Amino acid sequence: MNLTDLDLNLLLVFDRLVKDGRVSRVAESLGLSQPAVSNALRRLRDALGDELFVRSPTGMAPTPYAQQLAGPVAQALQTLQGALNVRAAFDPARSERCFTLAMTDVGEIYFLPVLMDALARQAPGVTLQAVTVADAALGEDMAAGRVDIALGSLPKLQAGFFQQALFRQHYVALMRAGHPLAARTQITAAQYRQAAHVRVVSAGTAHGQVDEALHKLGMVRTVQLTVPHYVALGHVLGSADLVATVPQRLAERLVDPHHLVARPLSLRLPTSTIAQLWHAHLHRDPGHQWLRGLIAQCFGAP
Repeated sequence: MNLTDLDLNLLLVFDRLVKDGRVSRVAESLGLSQPAVSNALRRLRDALGDELFVRSPTGMAPTPYAQQLAGPVAQALQTLQGALNVRAAFDPARSERCFTLAMTDVGEIYFLPVLMDALARQAPGVTLQAVTVADAALGEDMAAGRVDIALGSLPKLQAGFFQQALFRQHYVALMRAGHPLAARTQITAAQYRQAAHVRVVSAGTAHGQVDEALHKLGMVRTVQLTVPHYVALGHVLGSADLVATVPQRLAERLVDPHHLVARPLSLRLPTSTIAQLWHAHLHRDPGHQWLRGLIAQCFGAP
């Protein structure tokens, strides 16, 4: 069909129905009456020749055709909104905008304390929402504007995304200060092999490259504990003679609070480059530019 035959305001109703699933919520968010939303849906059905939404126990469920349209329509509206707002001023001291950041649990430990302190000083009204970077729909969520920035080592995000490298880090051995290996200045391969280890799986992140590298080196560890993430690692290491192989920046955050020490490894393990990534439709958004600049200022290498 030709766009001249369609009232583009109907696409706003369509986009909100996809996200909210209820006519009442759409009416409230768009400042319309419920009959007006129902009328807009009827006109859109007539124009596109499809039911688009059918009633379900949880609200209005999109048809297969509506699901096919949802992504392109959302992206087009985001692009148009970004173009209209490109010259809009952003005052961090007055803004009450909420930004959604995707990161690993390591990222939460490393980035969030510093960012929240910076926001308290520069933008007290700005809020953050953290979501997991391991979500399979991360790329779609960023394209649809549901996630603003992803932080980490994320090779899967390529076409349509910008990225800025922040820093490169090594992996180190982390242990309690009273561990027998804590007195060493560097952990050798033999010492590493003989130690008891905590293995962190951290599914969906790049940290699995450590296990792959150890396998290629023929290094077999004695793993006494396997955990799915890094959150409890400081507490575990503080009370047991175990060694964990962790990113250097995480080790810096855990050493003092949990009375741990970090030691370099003689093993040739890969390094990881941590970057911030964002979708192209937010590239010129003033508020987004400010947040990216703040992140680069707080965490970027000189």
